[in-house]
Amino acid sequence: MGHSILMEFERWRRTHPKVTLQAVPEVSKLGLQRRALRLLTDAQPSFMDPLIDIYQLGNLDRSILRLHITKLQAVSCYREAALLSMKLEFQNEVDMEEMCVPLILQDKLPMAESFVRGHPKLEERMLTLLDSWCHPDFSIAQLRRQFPRLSLSKHQTDQIQPKMLSKQVFRLMEKFNIDPGLCPNSVYKRKSDSMRFLMYKRFVEKGMSEENWRDHVQSTVADDPELQIQLVELMVKYGGMVNAAQWSLHYGLPKDRLPFGVWDTQESLPPSLREVSKGCNAESWDPSQAHRDRFYQLPITRDHVHFLETLEGLQRCRDTVLQPGCIVGVDMEWRAGFGAVSPQQRVALIQLAVPGQVFLLDLCAHGFSQHNTTVTFIRSLFSATTVLKLGYGMAGDLKCLLATWAQFSEEPLKMEGVLDLLNVHQQMQRSTSSRGSSGSPRGVLVGEGPAEKGLSLLVQQVLGKPLDKMEQLSNWERRPLRTSQLRYAAVDAYCLLDVYSALSRDPACFGLPQDLCSISSLQTEKSKEEKKRKEEKKKQARRRGARQESDPAPTLTLGPEKSPQPGEESQSPLPPRMAPQQLRVVCDNMLQGLGRYLRCLGVDVVVLENTDDHRVAAQLAQEDGRVILTCGQPYQTLKSQVGEGRCIALDCSEKAREQAVRVLKHFNVQPTQSDIFSRCQVCNSDQYLKMPRENMTRLLKERGFLQQQQQAPVPPVGETWDDSPSPAPFLAPGAPRYSPHCRWAPLSDLDSTTLTFPRGAVLQLHTVPPGLLPRIPFFFICTGCGKIFWEGSHFSRVLSQFQEVLCITEDTEDTPSFSTQQARPLTSDS
Repeated sequence: MGHSILMEFERWRRTHPKVTLQAVPEVSKLGLQRRALRLLTDAQPSFMDPLIDIYQLGNLDRSILRLHITKLQAVSCYREAALLSMKLEFQNEVDMEEMCVPLILQDKLPMAESFVRGHPKLEERMLTLLDSWCHPDFSIAQLRRQFPRLSLSKHQTDQIQPKMLSKQVFRLMEKFNIDPGLCPNSVYKRKSDSMRFLMYKRFVEKGMSEENWRDHVQSTVADDPELQIQLVELMVKYGGMVNAAQWSLHYGLPKDRLPFGVWDTQESLPPSLREVSKGCNAESWDPSQAHRDRFYQLPITRDHVHFLETLEGLQRCRDTVLQPGCIVGVDMEWRAGFGAVSPQQRVALIQLAVPGQVFLLDLCAHGFSQHNTTVTFIRSLFSATTVLKLGYGMAGDLKCLLATWAQFSEEPLKMEGVLDLLNVHQQMQRSTSSRGSSGSPRGVLVGEGPAEKGLSLLVQQVLGKPLDKMEQLSNWERRPLRTSQLRYAAVDAYCLLDVYSALSRDPACFGLPQDLCSISSLQTEKSKEEKKRKEEKKKQARRRGARQESDPAPTLTLGPEKSPQPGEESQSPLPPRMAPQQLRVVCDNMLQGLGRYLRCLGVDVVVLENTDDHRVAAQLAQEDGRVILTCGQPYQTLKSQVGEGRCIALDCSEKAREQAVRVLKHFNVQPTQSDIFSRCQVCNSDQYLKMPRENMTRLLKERGFLQQQQQAPVPPVGETWDDSPSPAPFLAPGAPRYSPHCRWAPLSDLDSTTLTFPRGAVLQLHTVPPGLLPRIPFFFICTGCGKIFWEGSHFSRVLSQFQEVLCITEDTEDTPSFSTQQARPLTSDS
């Protein structure tokens, strides 16, 4: 009715243009405007523009508008207040934080973006605000105190995490074209995450050469002293004390900021080892026999690989690749942006492969790359309908092309005669999945080495051997390129020709249609449908996340059979009750949050790193008798590698806590209060050393972490160490008592000289704030990683989160374990 009346009145006004609000007496006019203003809050959003126009609300006294917006905020109508402010262009007259913070907390960041868009100062202030939330000391409790009337769901709270926020900061930084210097916390986090990835890539996966790694590390660290210190700390963990000492000398770091043992190692290094290694041995074009046996090899000799940086060489390339009927393998290389602030990356090298030869176009030669002849050639190549261009995942290549040549943004690059083998590969995978694993022409099983993926996996499946990706993350802007880089670049382009040739000879063997080029058009339609499905899934996930904790959630999937619908009860009988320590699982890298929750409750959990392949999960399950917990596509591959019921698929859209509850219920695991924190959430060890405050104080003082004015009472000599494996002798009458189901280490296990445990873990003394000593009577030290824990507020949160699966009886309440009444719980030093 309201809509009909409003539209009818609008039509009437158009036929009576002389009738305006100005004809109404001033007193009546103001009354009508006030009533229209109140109506904006209750009416549908589509009513807002007509009401503002009819009653000329934009001309209303600004103090009245400001008061109305303030009242909307007071009654938690933040969305309505923001919409009205934007419609009336009132953004600069209201407090940005008061308006945008509630919107962001309520998962309405796009509306907050709209509020500040077009107002540079507001854009900077909002970005600076988001960046401040990425600081390690930030707590969402500060926002709760600032907006006490704001009720947040767990899903909304989970969004206010540095990992999520920093991604938004960088997105908005690019969108609003804001100086990265205004967002130091997000920039530091990105570089810090890049450092950890580089460490894993070099020392664990061994997928990066030392020269590449060193170049990226130095570029990431630059002149930031905190990143330099973090590099040394990571080197202690991954590269050993000698490497850590060399890098600390390289940056001239002060002694008081170095990890324990690094300074002593520095002093013991001979002059020949006091510098970071810089050399690189001369390389041969021909790889070793071991390399030939393991990887796909370039079938042409060095003299058929042409490195072009002049227009004369480009003309020779043009005459070859633009021949009608020619098939060209196209690939591009650019420098990996580890820790880079700007996501735009310029192409450094273009590889064009034709049968018998490869052309490498050097785009770092500025006079060559920006010359009209080069730009015209690239445009002619991609628009030529008589030349078939082969690529793999060309969307990323094209994005970098646009960043390299602004001309392609002004006059879009036409793409004709292009076949993206990524689409072909996806079609192969779908065909293989529908036919079952036995239908795969060349299956990839669990084995040694890093996982094959992308183009390397396609080459392995079609040609029998993968690509050597050691140079993938090279610095492609450095000149001259090394021999291994040139060989890698040529291989990446030439393998596309061999793959296409093999697929064309027998497409049916790979589950492909006779005309491979037809896959591209089919893929376009399917991608549109897939995009719609993904959007719908996201909407469902948001609705599910906004439900109350008590709402039923989807159950986990067991094998191929259909999962019960949300709210349905499983009809299968429960297995015998199991203690958490009896359940041994491996969580893949998509379920790291689940793994931490399960460890928190005492379950033996191995968690894969972000860069681990899913095959590692199958290996661990086979070797250690673990159950695999996974989600999504890897389930189909992993379940065939282990016994029946040993691979469990969970719903990716569920929160980690909900997933943990499902796993515990499925295996009928009923943790008790004594199981909470019985394992270290960091390393999975189940052995702790319990150290009294006096001993911790003495250690902090001896190692220089405790200033004189901060010292707590220290026991007399002879009473410091105790060899008893039980924590009982350290308990004072009435003191908090924590007795988890774990193994206790005697104090003698900690070497008082080196502060290491028998398995090599170093006591992380530097993580203990001296201000805690007067309040904390006991510290709990993990003997597996040296991490130090103490009593805090985390225990009561775990009790609350997992109340439905915890087994709390009168017996457990009477035991000397933690309870919310007896003591405060363990909290990590972080």
